[in-house]
Amino acid sequence: MADEQDHRYLSLRNQSATIPLQHLRYAVVSAEYGSFRRAAEALLTQQSTLSRCIRELEESIGVIVFERSSGGVCATSAGRDFLRTARSILEQMDALVTSAKSNGRGEAGRLSVGFYTSLSAGNLRATLVDFRQRCPQVALGMVERSRMRLVTALRNGAIDVVIATDGGHVFDSNALPLWSERVLVALPEGHQLAGKKAIYWTDLRNETVLLSHYDPGRELEDLLLAKLISTADRPKIERHDVSRGIIKTLISIGFGVSLVAESDIGVTFAGLTYREVRDGTGPSQVNYSAHWRKDNDNPALANFLKLLGERYPLPCAG
Repeated sequence: MADEQDHRYLSLRNQSATIPLQHLRYAVVSAEYGSFRRAAEALLTQQSTLSRCIRELEESIGVIVFERSSGGVCATSAGRDFLRTARSILEQMDALVTSAKSNGRGEAGRLSVGFYTSLSAGNLRATLVDFRQRCPQVALGMVERSRMRLVTALRNGAIDVVIATDGGHVFDSNALPLWSERVLVALPEGHQLAGKKAIYWTDLRNETVLLSHYDPGRELEDLLLAKLISTADRPKIERHDVSRGIIKTLISIGFGVSLVAESDIGVTFAGLTYREVRDGTGPSQVNYSAHWRKDNDNPALANFLKLLGERYPLPCAG
């Protein structure tokens, strides 16, 4: 007897696995309208087709879902239980299809962005705000690391895109030039150079320049050495194994001055002032680019790169 019941259960379960979702939808809409005719009109199908499909559905599950009458249809007690589950299945399937379409268009999903610039102000912050507004369902993961660790993470597929300054270690990836930022000197308030509107590299010769071991401190040091080729013009450089925030604290208490990119001044820091640093041709700048793997087919990445292309179009070839 138990074997017979098990066999019947397995038979019904196997039959139910082949029920078309359209049959479920016909049944749910018929219950909402209380009429096969009006349900067929709403679904833009023939009443005979809808009625046949519901009959096939009832035969498949071994349950009479509707009582028929000249006045329409009414769900049976067993039918109400079945329709409640059917409605839940259809809602889940609709949500699944919507989510899949959103992911395919890059409107949902996840995007991991690596960087080592400041988010307190500037273009990266504005870009992320814009992307959040365009694709609110995309989960953004921000990863701040050294340039070397970002290179490794990008190559291993742990990060979708890296926003970094040009130079240094080369990313083996696609690249999109983005924006430039001025290089500024961070000074304690009351410093003798704070009275100048602009500072030239040679003005730093008698200063102590504090730099972090972390990026972009190393690149700023390379820039300083490139601008001041003569050792007689070079300032004393002190490297500290601390963050940019600690470097600013050291400046404010008189340990020296430092170099920062323009986006790094978005957060107000008591006791500091900033001045543009120049050479003979004008303000000194650092350039930023986006880097991503050539084989990354993440739709959210495609939308992010599209936004970058719109915000920072390449100059026309002259």
